[in-house]
Amino acid sequence: MDGVIKSIFTFILIVEFIIGNLGNSFIVLVNCIDWVKRRKISLVDQLLIALAISRISLVWSIFGSWCVSVVFPALFATEKLLRMLTNIWTVTNHFSVWLATILGTFYFLKIANFSNSIFLYLKWRVKKVVLVLLLVTLVLLFLNILLINIHINASINGYRGNMTCSSASCNFIRFSSAIALTSTVFILIPFTLSLATFLLLTFSLWKHRKKMQHTVKGYRDVSTKAHRGVMQTVITFLLLYAVFCLTFFVSIWISERLKENQIIILSEMMGLAYPSGHSCVLILGNKKLRQASLSVLWWLRYRFKDGEPSGHKEFRESS
Repeated sequence: MDGVIKSIFTFILIVEFIIGNLGNSFIVLVNCIDWVKRRKISLVDQLLIALAISRISLVWSIFGSWCVSVVFPALFATEKLLRMLTNIWTVTNHFSVWLATILGTFYFLKIANFSNSIFLYLKWRVKKVVLVLLLVTLVLLFLNILLINIHINASINGYRGNMTCSSASCNFIRFSSAIALTSTVFILIPFTLSLATFLLLTFSLWKHRKKMQHTVKGYRDVSTKAHRGVMQTVITFLLLYAVFCLTFFVSIWISERLKENQIIILSEMMGLAYPSGHSCVLILGNKKLRQASLSVLWWLRYRFKDGEPSGHKEFRESS
């Protein structure tokens, strides 16, 4: 039974790894090609590129740590590798969550309609708001890494003090719990900001639909569509990351009933779900990315029409 569960988790993990790499690489490629063609790049495209790069790094860090834990389990417990993998995950996960929050905030300031003076002040200075949020991100990242390394040092000292098998397992559980608690505290800020953005967008959409009942339909439809598109992007990110956090904590709570390798693969499988799934939502929610993805699909359909490559088809007809 353990082998079946492990095989299922492994298959899901590999599929998520492939989707995450393809989706985020597609976002980077399309925006970079558009950057070269136009010789300029918008702020939203810069955020999308940075977010996609952070997601690619996060996907590789999670997948790499899983490969090390499977192929070289003894190496996974060494001080240097444990410190390196934990710090890499902390940095990539931190930027992944914060850049998604900043992107949602940017969309919110551009699309929402409020007459509040504070909102209008921020709306007119959206680039400065983004820069301030990026600076806040760097400060919180420094504090996050500092606390994470304190937990790593405490875990290593505890392991050296008592090297029995049972104490090592308990030490691993305590270390995982400490890392989860620390990361959650720092991620709670962007998560709360994204939740507030979603609620304000919902209220803005309700006000807009109520105000524009007797206005031209086309204008109302465009603005309503923009509201709904941003809301779908933000709520998908919130749901995926909430599921990841809940699953991560559940895997720690039931760790006494599961083997250590099952805890690792379950956490990493859920860790890959939100950077991989959210990239697909970003592609579908962005007009330029959506059109580019449809063009690629049409090209693949034409290239492999009737189930075979065009070169093979021409050879068969000539013979």
